[in-house]
Amino acid sequence: MLYSWIKILHIISSSVLFGTGLGTAFYMFYVNLQKDISLIAEATKQVVLADWIFTATSGLLQFLTGMILVYLKDYSFNSLWLKGSLIGYLIAASCWLPVVWLQMQCRDLAFTAVSRNETLPTSYYSKFYCWCLLGIPAFISITTVFYLMTNKPEVF
Repeated sequence: MLYSWIKILHIISSSVLFGTGLGTAFYMFYVNLQKDISLIAEATKQVVLADWIFTATSGLLQFLTGMILVYLKDYSFNSLWLKGSLIGYLIAASCWLPVVWLQMQCRDLAFTAVSRNETLPTSYYSKFYCWCLLGIPAFISITTVFYLMTNKPEVF
């Protein structure tokens, strides 16, 4: 019974993690194409908030429930799928932390530009570009983790 409840939490947290990541990435990317600085400022503010509320909590819950499931099922930490999942999770997390920092920097630069009635500075676009680049390995790694969790292949 405990295993079933932990597995349900694990599946829900993985869905929230993946969905929020993809949703906020689309939202921020799409809004930046609009070139409306007020809209960009508000959107980046909302993206930062959503990432802290949903991505951070679901990412932590995903890891904790995953470790509990590994323990309850007595999976070996030497299995390739589990090692690959942990590496993928670490890659995604190591991309996410600077992504959130970049989002906060973009938010602040956008609000400053709005308050001064100026255009976005060049530093905004370089931070946004880095944000986009970090999203690629994060997306690939979290997708790989999904594959490894659901299929548990011995060789990948």
